[in-house]
Amino acid sequence: MSAMLMVLKFAVVTVLVASLLEAVVLSLWKGRGPYDWKAAGISLIDFLVREYFLRWALPLSFWFGAMQWIWEHRLFTLPMDHWTGWAACFIGQEFCYYGYHRAAHRIRWFWCTHAIHHSSNQLNLSAAYRFGWTGKLTGTLLFFTLAPWLGMPPRVILVMLSLNLLYQFWIHTTWIPRLGPLEWILNTPSAHRVHHASNLTYLDGNYGGVLIVFDRLFGTYIPERQDLPIRYGLVKPSTGYNLFKIEFEHWLALWRDVKAAPSARAVLGYLLRPPGWRPGGAGETTEELRQAAQAQGPAAEPALHTPVPQPGNPSPTA
Repeated sequence: MSAMLMVLKFAVVTVLVASLLEAVVLSLWKGRGPYDWKAAGISLIDFLVREYFLRWALPLSFWFGAMQWIWEHRLFTLPMDHWTGWAACFIGQEFCYYGYHRAAHRIRWFWCTHAIHHSSNQLNLSAAYRFGWTGKLTGTLLFFTLAPWLGMPPRVILVMLSLNLLYQFWIHTTWIPRLGPLEWILNTPSAHRVHHASNLTYLDGNYGGVLIVFDRLFGTYIPERQDLPIRYGLVKPSTGYNLFKIEFEHWLALWRDVKAAPSARAVLGYLLRPPGWRPGGAGETTEELRQAAQAQGPAAEPALHTPVPQPGNPSPTA
């Protein structure tokens, strides 16, 4: 455990230096579009506010206390003095992360925070640490409370979650190719490129953290295709660099929908159904967009959500 904490202690410097080095290399790489330094700056400010100011202002004590209470009422105890206990904690944390990450895309309440991570129109290492500021307030740790109930120590789970997120740093790249047989087991740059795509074909897939096996088990794995170039960002792209708009525009949109909801059932729908849901089935969820595209024919997808060209991205017609 102490070795893991030591790794995490030095991870911040490593992450920031690596993302800066990548930015310099990509900026000088001939044949690639210009690197979006403004977007990288947004990611950096998001990171610094979250990791320093909000870590002090919004500590995890409440949620950790809840996990500790569940741990004290656990069904059984894993043998943490044996490798099998650690393996079980790793698999358990990965399962909980898959559940959280899938919910973050399929439940609008959680998506309002997670959308910030997908708001950059380029995929690079700086986008890896753009997480948004409201995660602690939305109850995302609830997805990890199953672990202590099944005998996994809360501190071990939280450290493994931190290592999980640290692992995912390097997969936010466009320049690392597919990794052969590892694509069957691990979450790789190729799998994560698909996860960050706004193409209709690629939406809502590849939710794994370190492993991709739960996506394969539950039918959410989507492979990267050579014949379908990836467009990064949101289906309705962010087009500016206003930090506060990026951080809060999805919450404001949710608030407007809730205020105008015709019924309590519609309020719950806006909160708990997928992004794009509207009462009466006239929304823009992934399923509804795919039904519309299927009805219009193979050429419909680009017209449904054509991204605004951004620095470093080719034109949609390129």
